[in-house]
Amino acid sequence: MPVLPWLKRLFTVDDNVLSDQFTLQPPEDSQNGGSSSGSSPVSDTGSTQPENSGEGTSGQDVDAASDAEAGQPEAPQSGEPDFYTSPDDSTGAPTGAPADPVLRAQSHSRKPIPMKELVLQAEQRREGNGDASAPESFAEHPGSHGGTNKEAIPKQIEHVKEKLQKTFHMPMNKDVVIREFTIGMPGQWKAIAVFVDGLCDKNVTNLHVLQPLMLLAHIGEDKEGVQNRFDTVHDTLLPGNQIDKKDKWSDMTSGILTGSTAVFIDGVNRGLIIDTKGWEHRTVGLAQTEPVVRGAHDSFTENLRANTGLVRSRLRSEHLVTEMIPLGKLGQTDIAVMHIEGLTNKSLVAEVKRRLTAIDVDFIPDSGLVEQFIEDSPTTWVPQLMSTERPDRVAHMLTEGHVAIFVGHNPFVLTVPVVFWSLMQTPEDAYIKFPFGTFLRLLRWLALVTAVLMPAFYIAVTNYHPEMIPTDLLLAIAGSREKVPFPAIVEILLMEFSIELIREAGIRIPSVIGPTIGLVGALIIGQAAVQAGVVSPLLVIVIAVTALASFTVPNYNLSFTVRVSRFLFLVVAVMFGFYGMALLLTVIGVKLSVHKSFGVPFLSPVVPSSDSSPDVFVRGPSYRMNQRPAYLLTQQSWRQQPVTRPWSKGTQQGMDAKKNKASKRGQK
Repeated sequence: MPVLPWLKRLFTVDDNVLSDQFTLQPPEDSQNGGSSSGSSPVSDTGSTQPENSGEGTSGQDVDAASDAEAGQPEAPQSGEPDFYTSPDDSTGAPTGAPADPVLRAQSHSRKPIPMKELVLQAEQRREGNGDASAPESFAEHPGSHGGTNKEAIPKQIEHVKEKLQKTFHMPMNKDVVIREFTIGMPGQWKAIAVFVDGLCDKNVTNLHVLQPLMLLAHIGEDKEGVQNRFDTVHDTLLPGNQIDKKDKWSDMTSGILTGSTAVFIDGVNRGLIIDTKGWEHRTVGLAQTEPVVRGAHDSFTENLRANTGLVRSRLRSEHLVTEMIPLGKLGQTDIAVMHIEGLTNKSLVAEVKRRLTAIDVDFIPDSGLVEQFIEDSPTTWVPQLMSTERPDRVAHMLTEGHVAIFVGHNPFVLTVPVVFWSLMQTPEDAYIKFPFGTFLRLLRWLALVTAVLMPAFYIAVTNYHPEMIPTDLLLAIAGSREKVPFPAIVEILLMEFSIELIREAGIRIPSVIGPTIGLVGALIIGQAAVQAGVVSPLLVIVIAVTALASFTVPNYNLSFTVRVSRFLFLVVAVMFGFYGMALLLTVIGVKLSVHKSFGVPFLSPVVPSSDSSPDVFVRGPSYRMNQRPAYLLTQQSWRQQPVTRPWSKGTQQGMDAKKNKASKRGQK
């Protein structure tokens, strides 16, 4: 964000200066007064009941489901700005921009275009119709075979083979297999099966594709013409459970590259894609970055369908929708967008799909790149998307109204939006009793403050405010530093640098000896530094406690923020003492308060204040988690019965007291 607009935001209370940011809007039904999801529904008898997820939204669910089947993002709200430039009719470049794609990417033209045109361009890229902004080598694939329509599938089987060889650079390319055969025992129909060795399961290809077509198919005379061959093979000869008919060459090549087997029949300008995926991948294992003592221990893998299946196995709902968005011009990566239809805010889903379809790169190897492309502010240090490897956590966040983003061949799933407080929570908080969960959560908050401020606090106290230290402790500090030749800031920097080296070495060294190297290295370095008089013993304790506190931060991306912020506070503490620390804390607080994640204020529901279940700083009882977070503006705000323990005497007394108060207010 430029400096001037950020300063305007800093010193104003008017949100109009943020017109260049996406803002999450309430569902249309609540705006039109159709249904009030912000309050608990009340029955005719006066008892409070939760909102029925199957009533009142059936029409919206049907419309939303049809939009999801079409595979197109919904149009944003009228007040939502466009971030993309309008292409010129002739060159596809922004108006007034250079024709060269590299120079055009550096152009600053900001002419907005309608959302429908943007979606149309993304669909054209996805279908392989070429992209005017892409380099010529990718827009016009060398595998195109003659004619003006490069997407057409040739009828003659010889032309199909020639086009396949050009497309996959054969015979130089050795892992693409072209198998020529004839269909049926009499051997009347010529055909070709194409697959990639290593991506498909050869046993499935042999048993469910080649064997039925070559040995088990009995065909008579071809009296109805060659076009009937295609339907005959599709309807009666192939026993596979997922067979798709394709009319475009790019769809056939895309299916081959994803592990399927393509079948071309002589005389037919269409093709069949049979699902035979079977590449090697890691099985479901233990969570590495988010381990828990009590709770599920499985984690995501590098298999996209296995990851979505892990979530569906927990969240068995017909309203759980998974939409696929392929990204990448040179090598496509499947992106899965998962949300609960009828619950998640529609404008949030549309914004996620809009940002994803706007990504125009050669290749997406990891979810970290997707995170950097779609986050609100690339210069902000705090995580703006939640990255997790736990299926149970993704399932829980989906029920709250979040959107999950799965990236192919990556074991980490992104969820949006994210607020600061959720970065300090773990799934285990909900699996144990709320007093224990609250204790652990408060312990983590104390550890966060310690990891960020403890070294800076030591510097500020010893250098600028020694009068705050008790006399005995001050004498002990002075005695321990009597023979140390360096100032306190140099000692801290030396120890912090050593800790960072040990941390990085423990990650890069093989896991068998990594923990041993870290533990032994820390002990040896600390003991040797104290004996040599390079650092004081008290400072070693300070740095050790700080390092332990930083390891309690549950979010891996947030731990980087903590480590960098610690050095910033050290700098201001050396220069200005407590005044510098207070000033930096104020700047960080203001920055976080104005920051948004997919239209949601980053410090919600605290700043600004909004209704939510008791699950921010502390962990409330599970039977009181009645409301979904109000800042998500979901279509259904209640997730459970307001009274979940009707057998409890205290609960009944509380409900009776509320009814009596309500009746007295009505009488007055």
